[in-house]
Amino acid sequence: MAGIPTNRTNIGLPNSVSSEILAKTQEQSAVMRLARQITLPGNGAQIPVITADPEAAWVSETGVKPVSNPGLDKKVMQAHKLAVLVPFSNEFRRDAAALYDAIVERLPLALAKKFDETVFFGPASGSLANFDNLASATAQSLQSSVYGGFVAADTDIAEQGGIMNGIVLAPQGKGIVLGALDGQNRPIFNDVASDGVPRILGAQTLVNAAAYKAGTSGTSGTPDVVGFAGDWSKALYGVVEGLKIDYSSDATLVAGSGTGTYTINLFQQNMFAVRAEIEVGFVAQTAYFNKLTRTHSA
Repeated sequence: MAGIPTNRTNIGLPNSVSSEILAKTQEQSAVMRLARQITLPGNGAQIPVITADPEAAWVSETGVKPVSNPGLDKKVMQAHKLAVLVPFSNEFRRDAAALYDAIVERLPLALAKKFDETVFFGPASGSLANFDNLASATAQSLQSSVYGGFVAADTDIAEQGGIMNGIVLAPQGKGIVLGALDGQNRPIFNDVASDGVPRILGAQTLVNAAAYKAGTSGTSGTPDVVGFAGDWSKALYGVVEGLKIDYSSDATLVAGSGTGTYTINLFQQNMFAVRAEIEVGFVAQTAYFNKLTRTHSA
């Protein structure tokens, strides 16, 4: 491994390390595991979307064969920069191997979590142009009947023309699923896989904390969102290129938010910060997705 000179602002990561960071980001992102990946040009791309399938017809032996054109539309996928800054002590910089290990351990989770949260609920503030999200997906409650809620989601997605092939549960949703009992007090979903959750109605099921959003109490309150179900063949994400990694040892970082804001002076505190950036986009036919909810309790 090459050393990390202090007079440069770029860490020369070996390709294997850069690839590992991207691979772990994809592994820890539920959306990236379920959706299909494409290569995204830096200026974005127009994605053809089939809105209606062609239809075959019966004809006689010498009859004229019908022409059936599929319905097509286009969606624009636009790249947006997702970044994270992580401070380290200077001791890491003396040992390139330890630094690489720490980067691979800490950065992918932060990138994956923010990407998934944005896909599920939209950006925390403002909007991202041509970056779809599932915040307005049809809601199905798991409150009174867990099994019935999943069947309702499966039915709604089927009525749109899709097949429910993937479910993302928040840890709170996992508890609801595993706690669902039949009339004899036996678990409805008892075929528990190695990751602690079964396939549900045949759909691949993942557990990811980013799929949870707390609701509000009161007469006009909103339910908790505990997961999403959908036809993930109708979702695409694109990455422009691999991660860009830079570092600084003399910057002042502003961390926290609101009254909890504080600063970190890297030079004064014998630290440096690594910045990771990735350009990524996401588009989906959102009608093919449902969000799973439960009544919010204060």
